[in-house]
Amino acid sequence: MAEETMVQGVEDRDLKAEGAGPETMDAGGDGGADPLKTELEQVRGERDQLMDRLARLQAEFENARRREIKERSDVRDYAVQHAVEPFLGVMDNFQLALKAQGTQEQLRGGVELILKQMEEALRGLNVQPVETVGTQFDPRVHEALGSIETAEYPDHQVLEEVRRGYKMRDKLLRPALVRIASNSAVVSD
Repeated sequence: MAEETMVQGVEDRDLKAEGAGPETMDAGGDGGADPLKTELEQVRGERDQLMDRLARLQAEFENARRREIKERSDVRDYAVQHAVEPFLGVMDNFQLALKAQGTQEQLRGGVELILKQMEEALRGLNVQPVETVGTQFDPRVHEALGSIETAEYPDHQVLEEVRRGYKMRDKLLRPALVRIASNSAVVSD
């Protein structure tokens, strides 16, 4: 209790020294309260403006975030649609081939046409097969499944393609599975 009285006395003394004692503040005179009230109102007005601005910026940010998510989804859907469309005709032709009643040669010819259609659809998406037979083995695009001992071909030349590999522009999608020549007559450095 004694401490509260001492603190109150110090506060009263400081206020009197500034010329804004309790008697001038309570009296509502023009001793110094008006400039403080004006400044307080001005600061409150600035605070309110800043709070309003902050709320608007947060709303704009949230709207921009939602718009970006929607645009990203739309782009992904467009890309998938663009990639799938060429293969719908291929699927239609496979279904027709399954329903067809024909000879084995006719069926084979139909499947070859469908394969060409599929290759054309892949080319439209910039997907190209990896070169294999007759080229030198390249571990960046080929995966050796085995080797064939031979004296006719140079060492490490691709002799057989087991599974075709594909790349899209310069990016490898899948390496080609190949068998390569193993020529013991050629000395490797």
